[in-house]
Formats: sequence, C-alpha cells, structure tokens
Amino acid sequence: MADIQDRVRCKALQDKITTAEEAAAFFQPDMNVACSGFTSSGYPKSVPLALAERMEKEPFKLNIWTGASTGPEFDTALAKVNGIGHRMPFQTSRELRARINHGDVDFVDIHLSEMAQQVRYGFFGKADVALVEAAAITEEGNIIPTTSVGNAASFVQGADTVIVEINTAVPAEIEGMHDVYVPLDPPNRLPIPIIRPGDRIGTSFIPCTPEKIKFIVPSAAADTTRSLRPVDELSQRMSELTLDFFHREKLAGRLPEHLLPLQCGVGNVANAVVGGFVDADVSQLTVYTEVIQDGMMDLIDAGKLQMASGTAFSPSPDGLARFFKDIAKYKKHMVLRPAEISNAPEVIRRLGVIAMNSAIEADIYGNVNSTLIQGTQMMNGVGGSGDFARNAYLSIFFTPSVRKDGTISCILPCVPHTDHPAQDVDILVTEQGLADLRGKSPRERALTIIEHCAHPDYRPMLRDYFQRATEQTQRAHMPQLLDEAFAPFLRFQQTGTMQPPQEKD
Repeated sequence: MADIQDRVRCKALQDKITTAEEAAAFFQPDMNVACSGFTSSGYPKSVPLALAERMEKEPFKLNIWTGASTGPEFDTALAKVNGIGHRMPFQTSRELRARINHGDVDFVDIHLSEMAQQVRYGFFGKADVALVEAAAITEEGNIIPTTSVGNAASFVQGADTVIVEINTAVPAEIEGMHDVYVPLDPPNRLPIPIIRPGDRIGTSFIPCTPEKIKFIVPSAAADTTRSLRPVDELSQRMSELTLDFFHREKLAGRLPEHLLPLQCGVGNVANAVVGGFVDADVSQLTVYTEVIQDGMMDLIDAGKLQMASGTAFSPSPDGLARFFKDIAKYKKHMVLRPAEISNAPEVIRRLGVIAMNSAIEADIYGNVNSTLIQGTQMMNGVGGSGDFARNAYLSIFFTPSVRKDGTISCILPCVPHTDHPAQDVDILVTEQGLADLRGKSPRERALTIIEHCAHPDYRPMLRDYFQRATEQTQRAHMPQLLDEAFAPFLRFQQTGTMQPPQEKD
C-alpha cells in the first residue's frame, strides 16, 4: 500500500484506493467501457480479471473500446466468460477471435486514427467508464500513462467516471516519456504542429479532474508481451530486399541520405527489417510509427536511431526487461503519443513517412487483404496500416509468397477482401522478390507481381489466368474472370488444399 500511496501524489485521492473486486462491482451490464491499452501494452489487468470472475458467477456483457489489442488478462479473460458484447477497434486474442467469428461478439474494425475522434463525436454513444492503467497520479490528479497512450486521453476526457489501475511493475521513471495532445474537433481544429518526429506539443500526463476518479486499484503485473521468433530465412530475405531497395532509391535521388521517418507494423518481418539497419550503412534514423519494438532499441544501442515516436512501447518480454533496466537511456530516444497523433494522416504526409506493413495476401494487381481469412473470418483487424499506407511517401507491404507448407499461395488472381486498394500499395515484397508498382498500370502490375513476388510453383497458374483474363475481357483495364479467380478458395474449403498446377508441356 505504501508503494501505491507514493504513486498517488494527489493526497485527496488516496482514500479512493481500493480492491479490484470493489471496482469490478461498479460495472453494470451493457456499459460502454473505454480502456487504455495498445498492442498488449499499458492495458488494465487487475480489474478485468476481477470482472471475469464476477461474470463467471453472474453472466453479463460489456462493450469494450480500447486503443488496439490488449493482453490475456483483459481480452482473453473476458472472452472466456463471454463477457464482451461489442468490441472495437482491434484485437489479437485467439479466444476473442473465436467469439467474433462465432457471432458471440460484434466486432467493429476501423482505422485506429479515427477511433478517438469518433468517440468524442458521440458516434458510438457515451463512454460510461474510462478504465486506464497508470504509473502515477500527479499532485493535481492528472494521470501518468505506462507503456502506451492509445486512446486513453480522449476516453478520460469524455467519460464521467474514471477508474485508475496504478501499476507498480512499471518504473516511476517512465514519467516524462509521454506527449499527450488531444486536438480540438471541427470546426475548431488546428494544424498538428509536428515538424520532426521528436517534436513535443502536449503534456507529459493525461489531464483529469480529481472528481472524475472513483476508484484507484493497485496492480503489479507487467505487460504480457509476445516473444519474437528468431529471424527466419524468409524474414531475412525480405529485409535484405527492402534495404537494397532503399539503397537504390538513395542513389536515384528519391530518398535522402538518412532516409525519411520509418513506420513498421508489428511482427517478425517488421522487426527483421528494422534489425537489418543495425549493420546497414545508415545513420541518424528517425521513426514515426504506432508501436516501438525491440529492433528500435538495437538501433539506439548502435547509435543509429535519433528518435522513435509511437503510441505504444511493445517489446518482447526480454525487451521489456531490457528497457526497464536502462529506462533513462532509452527514454531519451522515445516519445509516446495518443494514437490519433501517432497515426495522424496530416503528420504522416508532412513528414514523408516510409510505411512498412504486413499482409495476409495480395493479388496480382496489388490489392491487399490484411484482415479476413477467405474473405469472411476476422483475424485481427486493419489496425493502423491504412492510416499509414494511404498517406505515406512510400507504402510497402510484406507477405510470404506461400503459407501452410506451400499449399496456399499468398499471391492470388483476386483477393476475397480488400483493405488496401492498389492505389495505396507502392511496393510489394515477398521472399521471392520485390515488385516496384509505382507508375504501373494494372496489367503492368500483374506481370511485375507474378514474376517478382509469386512462388515459382504458382507462377504458371497465375500467368495462365492473367493471359486468359486479358484475352476474354479484350484487354480490359483490369482483366478479371471473377468466377475463376475465387475457385481456389472454393477448392480450399472443400479439400483443405490449394495445390499448384503442373507445368504444361
């Protein structure tokens, strides 16, 4: 308790320190609960677990809004007891995904940059409770976030009731790492005054009047982040192709010597690409992204990264321990902002961000599916990839050429669902090669993607399809034989395989 009181610097709030169970008893069925958390970072843990215990005995559902995904103590725990009615805007929990695809949870998939302002606009109704994790509460009652900001600032601003979890597993020294800026809404919105990734424009805390805070709950659980797999041959190859592309762009005068600010999606490929910069002939790099991962600490250690701006610090478990151990060093090179600022189209376009994101699959024309398996089953959500892809100086997407031991091609005649249209995809990379799609017509894109990105086993199928589609549509702008384009999916549903055809004699 002494540790908690030290963290609750507003003396008038210390009598609101209570148990997770008492806080959990406050919630009523169908409440809209707006929570901190972004990619398993900075999410509440004690109160959700207490809620799950209550729901197991007394079934009811809540509508959950966050910044992005949370950890197992939150999404997974509530999904296991079927305690979520609506969920937005992103998730990565296997149990929650199953509930969504079974119809138990209504999932709303939106671009992450839009979530906070749409909550402020009242599009989804009022937030009944803001549930946020904090490292401390200031003397004035303001909230110091932990490892993410996400949408917490707007949630606290809009909710009548605020419940704060004080997490003593996070060093108090994290204070000062955040830059909280909530823009005014139209017609009063002003330009976001960020000219360089490291510019600070807000406060180091989430503003909050003490009267809003109803409960303060102790917590001592670290974020349950995900371990990164060792860089495999496919990821390494995609990293090498990307770094070689950047080198050629610099020689051509299309990129400056120190590149432009980088954005990397979450995952092994993105981390491998960032890691590739450690040994590359680059310096004075900057990052303007959503999520800061292990590879960016490697760049700091190598003296190659000046500043990384994001909305969440989401490393591996080893990376989190590494950060906490030397927080004073790393904090100098990182700033965490609200998601609507880290993902702001205005800022992304102004800075000329190089966006690098992963895809489930792409088609021969460069349309990308990043959310739905076979066009129907939700994976995680679009996340912030659309915010960056639409507005980036360069928009790069990565996918392996095949999955499931080669039985499924990730380069298709036509994707069954499009999250990123061809107009938002400049570069497509698989372990087979890199397709530069800039300035190419759909037919030129198709030939480039087939020859550079498709797996050799599937190129005959794709060449044959494209040739017949071109002939039968009389060289249409984007030749498609739609019934045939989706035939591989029907075959997969029936047989569980998408075996490539044999080469014709």
